[in-house]
Amino acid sequence: MEHKTTLGRSNLRVPRMGVGAMVWGDPKGLARLHPAHSAYGGSHGYEEEKRALEVSLEAGVNLFDTAAMYSLGAAERRLGELVRGKDVIIATKYPSGFSFRVEDFPKELEMTLARLGRDCIDLYQHHFPNARLSISKLMDLVADAVEAGKIKAVGVSNYSAEQMREAHAALAKRGIPLASNQGEYSLLNRKPEVDGVLDACRELGITLIAYSPLAGGRLTGKYSGQNRASGFFRRVLPQFSRKSLDTIQPVIQLLREIGNRYSKTPSQVAIRWLIENPIVLPIPGAKNGKQAMENAGALLFSLTPEEIRMLDQATLPWRK
Repeated sequence: MEHKTTLGRSNLRVPRMGVGAMVWGDPKGLARLHPAHSAYGGSHGYEEEKRALEVSLEAGVNLFDTAAMYSLGAAERRLGELVRGKDVIIATKYPSGFSFRVEDFPKELEMTLARLGRDCIDLYQHHFPNARLSISKLMDLVADAVEAGKIKAVGVSNYSAEQMREAHAALAKRGIPLASNQGEYSLLNRKPEVDGVLDACRELGITLIAYSPLAGGRLTGKYSGQNRASGFFRRVLPQFSRKSLDTIQPVIQLLREIGNRYSKTPSQVAIRWLIENPIVLPIPGAKNGKQAMENAGALLFSLTPEEIRMLDQATLPWRK
C-alpha cells in the first residue's frame, strides 16, 4: 500500500496522513486560553507528545502540522524541540496574531524559524485570508523566501476557491506551485465538495489538507446524546448538542459495521474515507501515543468503492 505522495505539484514527498500538533507545548499565561485548549483540553505533557511523535514516525507518518498562533508560539517551540535531528516534515502557519500586515511577513518567518530551531520550513501556510490583505502581494513575499531557500513548499489555509486561484496565479508568475490548501473536511463537513474548493484543488493540482477529519471527535463513536463531550467550547457548540449527537448515530453505526470487517475503529474508517481521495491528506490530532497509534491504523487497510459510496450516501445531509 503506497504511504507516500507528492504534496500538490511541489517537490515535497509526504505521507498519506499527517499529525495535527495544535495543542502541543506548554503555554503560559494568556496562551492557555487558546480555543483549542478550551475545546479539546491541553497537552498531555512532554513525554506523551514525544511518544506520539515516536509512534507516528514508526508508522511512517513524519508530517507534523502546527501554527505560530497555537498557544502563542508554544506549540511551534515544542515541536521544534521534539523533532531535532529527526527526519520530519514540518508544516506550520503564519501569522502569530490578528494585526498582521503583508509587510510583516519576513519578520513572522524569522520568528517561526527561531521557535522551530530551523533554517528552512518544509510547508509554510497562510493561516486565514483577510479582506485587508493583498493575496498577490503576500505571495510575492512568500516567493522571495522560497527563492532564498527558507521555504520548500507554499500552502494556504481556510482559503475559498477564488482566493486559492488568486494565490496560485501570483505564485505561478514566479514559477512556484501552490502546494496545498488546508481546510475543514470530514464525513460530517463535506462543504469543500460543494463550495468549489475540492474542484479547484483537482483542477490546479493542489492537495487539500483536511483538518478536523474526525469532526472534533464526533466521528470517534465516543459521544452520543447520553455521553456528551467535555470542554466548554464543545459543550456549547450546536453540533455537540444532544440532538445533533443523536442525529449522527446512524453514521457511527455504519462506520462500526465497515470497521468490523477490517478490525478497525470508526475513527480509522472515517480517516480512511479521506485518504481514499488521492488529493486529500488528513491531519488528525494526536496528544499521546495511544491516539497516534489509533490514527496510524487508518493506513493499514483500504475501503472498497461500495463502502465509500455507502459512507457518501449516509452523510449527504452534511454535504452543504
